[in-house]
Amino acid sequence: MSVMRFNHMELTFAPGALDEKTRTEIRAFYGDVLGWKSMDVRLLGQDGLLLQVDDAVSQFLLLMESDRPMVSPGYDHLGLLLESRGEVDEILRKCRAYGARDDRVRIKEYDDLDEGAVTVHAFYVKYLLPIWFDVQCMEWKEGMEPRQSWSFG
Repeated sequence: MSVMRFNHMELTFAPGALDEKTRTEIRAFYGDVLGWKSMDVRLLGQDGLLLQVDDAVSQFLLLMESDRPMVSPGYDHLGLLLESRGEVDEILRKCRAYGARDDRVRIKEYDDLDEGAVTVHAFYVKYLLPIWFDVQCMEWKEGMEPRQSWSFG
């Protein structure tokens, strides 16, 4: 079997919740903080919002409205893996700065998780979408790296 990876995730909102004001706020935060691009998409007879994580549009979040919208009262999340501690810290800095202007930005900081072979440096952030994002990097001890890792070529 070939290596499997995630392609997309659809997040659903109550009818009327993805109005133009909300779309603009979503575009601004996820564009400014995470560098994601966005585009309106017409799909299955409704207007959605696509958040493009990479230039190839091979990883994206699709935001749609539904009579049965997603509910996530806990810490349900999608992990975002970065290359370095510095990158994680820079996004945390941007989240804090954005949160200073908009109190709807929620941040949960964690101490590093040392699992012996790997240390995970991470924080969670949530803004307007019904899930948290776990922004993290994995620092492997020399010689303990996984045999395979995903890369975009």
